[in-house]
Amino acid sequence: MPIVEEQKIRSQIVKEIAQRMLIAARTAPKGKGQDNTVLLLVDGAELKKLSDHLKEMGTKLEHLGFIRDAENILQAEALLLFGSRIKSMGLKKCGMCGFKNCAAKDEHPNIPCVMNTGDLGIAIGSAVSVAMDNRIDNRIMYSVGQAAMDMGIFEKDVKIAYAVPLSATSKNPFFDRK
Repeated sequence: MPIVEEQKIRSQIVKEIAQRMLIAARTAPKGKGQDNTVLLLVDGAELKKLSDHLKEMGTKLEHLGFIRDAENILQAEALLLFGSRIKSMGLKKCGMCGFKNCAAKDEHPNIPCVMNTGDLGIAIGSAVSVAMDNRIDNRIMYSVGQAAMDMGIFEKDVKIAYAVPLSATSKNPFFDRK
């Protein structure tokens, strides 16, 4: 067997784990068995475009956290995007969204169904557990999800999004806070 330096396989391994994370998110339990999640893997030039857009948003909004996160994700080998469509479950009794039932909520199509947000959280939790099991550094970021939606990366019916950048270095770069 030839000698292989870790640095030469790091990116490949991180991307393999990223793919496993997407499968873990897809197979996570969903309310009523309805799957409204949209899962994407981003790397290379597309990751740079996402960073640039997030930085522009941060400058425009005077939001230093967005600018910081734009710099942080440039250190990722890959980045996962997790989105959810807004679709009620058709329940006769729930009301956790603030409306009497799903029919009343459906009159407000941009208001999230709590089942959608809950399912998305469970999917992200399943995915990051795979990263943890494989010692891949990560951080859940809403800011990058906002940029992805603003750029139109997701379909128009995706109204909630998060990102998880991935790295395998001696220190998690996504927790650098000034």
